Amino acid sequence: MNARPKLNVALVGAGFLARTRARCWRRVYGVDVELSAVVTRGAPAGEVFAVEFGIGRAVSDLDAVLADRDVDVVDLCVPNHLHRPFTEAAAAAGKAVLCTKPLTAYVGQDHPGDPTTLDPDAVAATDRAVMLQLALADAEAMVAACKAGKVPLLYGENWLFAPAIRRAYELLASSDGVLLEMRGHEAHRGSHSAFSKQWNHTGGGALLRLGAHPIGAMLWLKRLEGMRRDGRPVRVVSVTGNVADPSRHAGLTSSNTAVATGGRGVESFGNVSMHFEDGSVGVAHGSDLSLGGMESRLSLLSSNSHLECSLSPHDQLRAHAPGDGTFGTAVLMEKASGQAGWNTPLPDEDDSSGQQAMLQVFAEVLGTGDHEFAAAIGCDGALGAEVVRIVYSAYLSAAEGRAVALDRP
Repeated sequence: MNARPKLNVALVGAGFLARTRARCWRRVYGVDVELSAVVTRGAPAGEVFAVEFGIGRAVSDLDAVLADRDVDVVDLCVPNHLHRPFTEAAAAAGKAVLCTKPLTAYVGQDHPGDPTTLDPDAVAATDRAVMLQLALADAEAMVAACKAGKVPLLYGENWLFAPAIRRAYELLASSDGVLLEMRGHEAHRGSHSAFSKQWNHTGGGALLRLGAHPIGAMLWLKRLEGMRRDGRPVRVVSVTGNVADPSRHAGLTSSNTAVATGGRGVESFGNVSMHFEDGSVGVAHGSDLSLGGMESRLSLLSSNSHLECSLSPHDQLRAHAPGDGTFGTAVLMEKASGQAGWNTPLPDEDDSSGQQAMLQVFAEVLGTGDHEFAAAIGCDGALGAEVVRIVYSAYLSAAEGRAVALDRP
């Protein structure tokens, strides 16, 4: 009888995303996953996190984890400016890398000093062509580092594994139709974290933070369609972008405003129209202006079908409460304002968002050593780099008021 595959994971970071990852790694089946370490800047926070999720140890030194021969993969749940250096260090140590979206971002790489200490306004004022060049260079460097280290670079785009989108792909493939138009968006009331409002911390606003999800899903769907029909991906040839910050409207006051405000050069609204080489189109939208909880949706219009994917909200469960506190401290849905009135609590947000299935697939890929499969299903660093190319080309388009042709080797 064959032994079950084993996988030793080190989580890097202990914030919201890391908590999601820890839950999902614990629920993987068929592969014995050990969460051996969590790496955080603050020892007390790391120790609390380790106890809560049954993690072997909490450390503040990434090098100590990379020197551990038992660690197979590092799961990077860290700020965007750390993605490249941490990936390069992990690849050099022979560790597989799972990196969240966006793969990279422009955070002031051409300014001297630590990005987190830079003037947010100065970074936000940088020419968008420079942003595109530097963000893409970082993404390509990450891909190259993992190739040189002969380790996989997995791109953590959970939308690709959401049950609704997976089922939609299966139906599209069985229909033999051609995707002609795609529309996708993710929206909520905005993050109240000061870091999310500064370009030197995040590398952009709603288009980067939220729009990256539907962009990645559309690229993936057209890639698989092209491979199925012609043996090659269908690629984007040009983009047109539009960004704005309506949260700076002069009529907003503390008494009439429930969305996040205070952005420093980052957009609270952004969209991009993607023009594919086969004539099809995709429109992706990210917004920090939507009350009522997280909205994550994808519409797929093919030559012979129309599919609507609702990751959040959906109404498998509806709940009414006369006021906040009826359900204790339960969070009914990410970014929901409270419990009062009718709500649609998600039975399992890790499942419907694709986070759980993503880690299940990644555990099987890494546990069995079938690294070629990661590239075959399109959830690797190359996809992450293409999303970066699209987003920053959209920023360039918005700044210059023109369509931007994508420049590839």
